[in-house]
Amino acid sequence: MARSTDLLLTAIAPAIWGSTYIVTTELLPQGYPMTVALLRALPAGLLLLLLVRRLPWGCWWGRSLVLGALNFSFFWAMLFVSAYRLPGGVAATVGAVQPLIVIALSRPLLGTPIRPLAVAAAMAGIGGVALLVLKPSAALDGIGVLAALAGAGSMAAGTVLSRRWRPPVSPLTFTAWQLTAGGVLLVPVALLLEPALPVPTAANLMGFVYLGLIGAALTYILWFRGLSRLEPSAVAPLGFLSPVTAVVLGWALLGQSLTGYQIAGIVLALGSVWVGQRAQAAPAPPVEATADARS
Repeated sequence: MARSTDLLLTAIAPAIWGSTYIVTTELLPQGYPMTVALLRALPAGLLLLLLVRRLPWGCWWGRSLVLGALNFSFFWAMLFVSAYRLPGGVAATVGAVQPLIVIALSRPLLGTPIRPLAVAAAMAGIGGVALLVLKPSAALDGIGVLAALAGAGSMAAGTVLSRRWRPPVSPLTFTAWQLTAGGVLLVPVALLLEPALPVPTAANLMGFVYLGLIGAALTYILWFRGLSRLEPSAVAPLGFLSPVTAVVLGWALLGQSLTGYQIAGIVLALGSVWVGQRAQAAPAPPVEATADARS
């Protein structure tokens, strides 16, 4: 029961992330991706820091910067590069390889055994995402594909290291450190690459508040809470819920079409999440973990 509760609470995060596209396109000014990412991360991180009133110490300064870069600044930067250079369906499909990368990284960094059923479920999830968002006319761009792969690898590495580097603080505090670090790292990028943001409208402010408080602070508290209790290879497949939520919201709120292929993709993506969890819950042969796997 405890594992099921942890999975359900963690699943809320990627389900909410699926609303990012509709909020960004409908409420936020267009053409400021790095500034939007900055305003999503830094104010939420600073607000959480004010609540917890606890700064990192010792090695946690460096680890917070690394995790902030992997989970936020570099990941979001690569996400936007791929979004600009690739059709959305291609970017989402390439990014869906993240659970496979997590499975691969968990073996040397955490000593987690590689379960063939979990690999098969992750590949099925990629197929489900492709059915959901990929169009036959989609074109490929080399730089865009590399950026999407880099973003998936960044988030995968951040997911695994968030499990390996578990500080003796609450998920709330851990989230505050990472969001603040990621936001600080985005400041020079936004200042150098983008013009000043225009005076925000009421709709813009609503979008920023939602993405900061709900889409960043709340969701990442739940995500890092899940990583403190569950293996990354069990948490990562939950990311398939994001494109499912995005497609369903587009259909429900924007009147976008929902084809038979997309319905099949939803079923396949959700089925892959279920099978992936069954695979991770099954007993596995003992493996020799690396000497410092839990350091």
